[in-house]
Amino acid sequence: MANRQKVLMKPVLTSLIRNVAIPLSVLAVIALSGCATVPADSGSDPRDPIESFNRQVFEFNDIVDRAVLKPVAQAYEFVLPEPVRDCFSNIFSNFREPSNAVNNLLQGKPAEAASDTCRFVVNSTVGLLGCFDVARQMGLEKHNEDFGQTFGRWGIGPGPYLVLPILGASTVRDTIGIYGAEAYLDPNFWINNVALRNWILGTRFVNARSELLQADDLISGAALDKYRFVRDGYLQRRRNLVYDGDPPPTEDEAPPQTPPGSPPADTSVKSEPAPPQPQPGTPPAPK
Repeated sequence: MANRQKVLMKPVLTSLIRNVAIPLSVLAVIALSGCATVPADSGSDPRDPIESFNRQVFEFNDIVDRAVLKPVAQAYEFVLPEPVRDCFSNIFSNFREPSNAVNNLLQGKPAEAASDTCRFVVNSTVGLLGCFDVARQMGLEKHNEDFGQTFGRWGIGPGPYLVLPILGASTVRDTIGIYGAEAYLDPNFWINNVALRNWILGTRFVNARSELLQADDLISGAALDKYRFVRDGYLQRRRNLVYDGDPPPTEDEAPPQTPPGSPPADTSVKSEPAPPQPQPGTPPAPK
């Protein structure tokens, strides 16, 4: 009888999530449109043309984080000892090695792709599913690649900056690459047991949030405008990742171009230093 009730309740719960929870989330974002503070120059940054809408989603995410996500992450950090949390972090990081290998190969870095493949094999076996990073002790460097970076290396621009509900900072390119194509390279995606798959996914999310707890005070203390602080930091970090830490100069950073037909500057001519000026009260030098 109990099993029959569970079977009957499952489609009811699914329908409630689809027909009630999702619309309520959308309504919550819309309702917050009057709560988010939008500066007068909102949308003037070409990287963020929909800043007004992004700020509303950012405010919604911040409320959800303070009410639910952060307390759960703090409880997770309080209950689990650090070695256990480190083990989970290493296992979840190991899940990303197939993606690192494929993306390095697509970016024309076969040596790094081979290293990532070896890391996955070694840590999944000797390292107990990745709980222990044995591969690092063998000299196999950890990489961090995804389809968002690969699209960037292929010359696809980031597109407008986006703030996704719950997921946070992103761009059009990263949304397609990370939350679209990337999922198919994650071993978690191929787990057929729905309960186990969702448990792992939830634990990964809480574990990732707990790793950011120390950054909360930094953001709150250093940012006059928390939204722009997070946005600028995210865009800068993603740009560095696309170019492996050596991005080309932007238009603002590029050296000035010499107009056509102008003679090149003569760097061999040195200007004479100006003579020292006498200090008040100092007698004049004898002639």
